[in-house]
Amino acid sequence: MRSRLTITALALLAGLAAAPVQVLAQSSDGTNSSVSKVLASSGAGFNVAAVRTLLNRGDAAVASGNLGKAKTDYDNARTAAKQLLAFYRDLSGAFRGLDARIPREMDSKGREALSLLAQANLRLAALFRRQNQPEVAVPVLVEVVRLMTPTSNEGQKAYQSLLELGFVETPFAGAKAAK
Repeated sequence: MRSRLTITALALLAGLAAAPVQVLAQSSDGTNSSVSKVLASSGAGFNVAAVRTLLNRGDAAVASGNLGKAKTDYDNARTAAKQLLAFYRDLSGAFRGLDARIPREMDSKGREALSLLAQANLRLAALFRRQNQPEVAVPVLVEVVRLMTPTSNEGQKAYQSLLELGFVETPFAGAKAAK
């Protein structure tokens, strides 16, 4: 567990180090003329765009046959999404009743992080299945069903995978065709 946190921290720091550094300049009226939001940048940082980037890198690694790199990228995406989700929830709760705009924003970002977590889990489970490790895929798939509910597309895909693996035997009758 400790090594995962270290790997995640290193990946995030590498993303931050690769991000362009801008100097904050203040105009005479005291406002910032050039605001640097390093954590909000789309290519690097600590946000949902960074999680998407990790997922895309994992997809590219799978396409090139580098399953070890793909697993690392999916694991990092999963860890970052979990951390973002927790931070967004904490901020939402802290501002609830004080300023409705902030909890709304954090809830929206949290839902996006939750969706990315489910996507990372589904990709990781598919990778485990491809590597003939279905027993490792099961907990990841169960987590998707628990987080997203069985009626969501992600939940249906995860449950269908559990059915295909033989972990469950009863098809979900309420399932629509998963996309």
